[in-house]
Amino acid sequence: MAMTLQGKRIAILAADGVERVELERPRDAVHQAGGHTELLSPKTGEIQARNNDLDAAGTFTVDRAVSDVSVDDYDALLLPGGTVNPDKLRIEEAAVSFVRDFVGSGKPVGVICHGPWTLVEAGVAKGRTLTSYPSLRTDLRNAGADVVDEEVAIDGNLISSRSPDDLPAFCQAIVAQFAKPRAGAS
Repeated sequence: MAMTLQGKRIAILAADGVERVELERPRDAVHQAGGHTELLSPKTGEIQARNNDLDAAGTFTVDRAVSDVSVDDYDALLLPGGTVNPDKLRIEEAAVSFVRDFVGSGKPVGVICHGPWTLVEAGVAKGRTLTSYPSLRTDLRNAGADVVDEEVAIDGNLISSRSPDDLPAFCQAIVAQFAKPRAGAS
């Protein structure tokens, strides 16, 4: 894979309950394209990963607390799913504010599976075309989103995907979108 993300810093925002494959596979795709990632969470230390929401799947070490960073520190944001992860994030004001500000910055945001719950809480889903895990679609519609059932939906700076089954297409899409030059970017 070409080093299309060389010099790019990608934030991954997650909490306990993150679906392991939805963090690992996109992170690996970013690294293979030459990008650098940092795992952010409401607290430092480690977060517990899951497989299929139910089975413990090890831990990830948090690089920085989301309250200690700025949107200006990163070129793109990744929001993995897992049911518990975004449910925890959406009650943490620092996480919700970071997501709101990131989407508002125009920088790309990749979100998969249950990750769009954080977009709903941040108030940034209205008028946007998104896809997600089927059980979230009513929440997205209620938040004013146009919901589609596609592997990947791209609407401006939002790149969304349905589930781990769509990870190949999602990883390809986020690398391509994260690599695009942005207006006003240095």
